[in-house]
Amino acid sequence: MHTPSCATALAVFTVLTALTALTAPPTVQAADCSKVVISADSDYAPLHWYDGKRLTGASIEIATRALSALNIPYEVRYVGPFHRVLKEAESGEVAMVSSLKNTPERQQYLAFASVPLFVNPIAVFVARDKHFAYAGWKDLVGKRGAITLGNQFGGGFDEFLRDHLTIETAQKFYMNFTKLDSGRIDYLITGYYNGMIYLNQTGQTDRFMPLRPFVSESDNYIAMSRASPCVKLLPRINAQLEAMQKRGELRAVLQSFETDLRIDTANPADGDRAR
Repeated sequence: MHTPSCATALAVFTVLTALTALTAPPTVQAADCSKVVISADSDYAPLHWYDGKRLTGASIEIATRALSALNIPYEVRYVGPFHRVLKEAESGEVAMVSSLKNTPERQQYLAFASVPLFVNPIAVFVARDKHFAYAGWKDLVGKRGAITLGNQFGGGFDEFLRDHLTIETAQKFYMNFTKLDSGRIDYLITGYYNGMIYLNQTGQTDRFMPLRPFVSESDNYIAMSRASPCVKLLPRINAQLEAMQKRGELRAVLQSFETDLRIDTANPADGDRAR
């Protein structure tokens, strides 16, 4: 029987290796950022919401303006409730989330821009006929509350909520107003502006009210998925956002989306931060 020599075996191995290299997927090309997929919370007007056809709002407008100025291709993609947006950002399917609060938990899978887009005050909402004395976070202890799934609030409140409060979640924040109306919960926590827009649009300002002071007043930021190759664009995006901020464009964009917001977003009264 003829036994292949070591030289012959080596030659066969070399040929097979070359063929494998030719047919293997182009990992370098696969890692390229061909376009930035943008998504956001679909239930958070005026910053970002789904209007039945597309995601829109101030955060989306700022993100697309910045990318257009940099000649970076993008796609604005509606993927469903906010907790699903965060999961897709964690996997890299969504490259950019615009916008959200910068928290330690989110930093594990998101790289945040250095330029804040706008302040996003967070409020406690209650039924007017069942409101209670409230001077800060501790007054929520022992009561039943609710938040929207995926929401975080910054300023140390997320840790306080986890350790001290009784909280349930819903996929959409309006579902928590239904719970509040039925007496299932005592309060809900959501963005002050999007809560007031909802109450104004549905004619329910006589039934529900926000309490003061605010739970928190931290900023919202654009963030890039650490699992996406597009994260390498963050320095350029930061520079563009800084230029937009200096010429007042960020604030101007937000103001353009405040048509339905019948409150003074520039200086909400009694805006002291609760502790």
